[in-house]
Amino acid sequence: MVSFVPDLLAGRSAFIAGGTSGINLAIAQAYAAHGAKVAVLSRKAEKVEAATAAIGHGAIGFAADVRDAEAVSAAMKAAAEANGPFDVIVSGAAGNFVAPAAALSPNGFKTVVDIDLVGTFHVFRAGYELAKKPGASFIAISAPQGSAPYFAQAHVCAAKAGIDMLVKCLAFEWGPEGVRVNSLVPGPIDGTEGMAKLAPNEAMRKIATEATALRRFGSTGDVAMLALYLASDAASYVTGAIMPADGGQMLAGNGAFSPARIFQQ
Repeated sequence: MVSFVPDLLAGRSAFIAGGTSGINLAIAQAYAAHGAKVAVLSRKAEKVEAATAAIGHGAIGFAADVRDAEAVSAAMKAAAEANGPFDVIVSGAAGNFVAPAAALSPNGFKTVVDIDLVGTFHVFRAGYELAKKPGASFIAISAPQGSAPYFAQAHVCAAKAGIDMLVKCLAFEWGPEGVRVNSLVPGPIDGTEGMAKLAPNEAMRKIATEATALRRFGSTGDVAMLALYLASDAASYVTGAIMPADGGQMLAGNGAFSPARIFQQ
């Protein structure tokens, strides 16, 4: 059971793009439980409504597509007007599906890059204008595909590698203003759409578990605790970091667990 410190983020304003399901919802819930004023964004209004109810603590939400820079900017301005300048901005909207490169359509490739990489830029670029300086923490939700090649994941690998390099560039540029920018890299996490696609059956779950040093799937709460650390003063000297929460899955590279195995089942 994860314990919460009610006042750890008291009075702080947090914005979570993609914060209506899975890992991002868990992050939003952790921030709210620790005292932050939380705003979430998702493409579908019904998901936003359900998420704000699940988060509680006066959370607010907005419906916008992260691929639409103007819509993202408008939503973030409204959130900042309601909750104050942002102390924490999380960009977690993502898309994924399994497709070998030779079978991947140009539109499929572009869609994932636009949601993951371009969407992260839109959120961070708009958020930069609305963030507290010094002191703001920007967190991108990346994936192991950003640092290792995966079969049938060329689109995701390209997008996530771009996110991780964007994080380093922004950390370098915005650091003099006291703004921190980091990348959080979840591994095999239960209850997420990504793992439902990459490990869709018990055989694949067994492969993924055996490829992880801790020999278990993580929980969305495990990732939320790392996001909480990055948002807090405890990480005040951490920026430009690519931080895994993967149970040690990447210690031996990606050979033991890869979507390629799906096609061998």
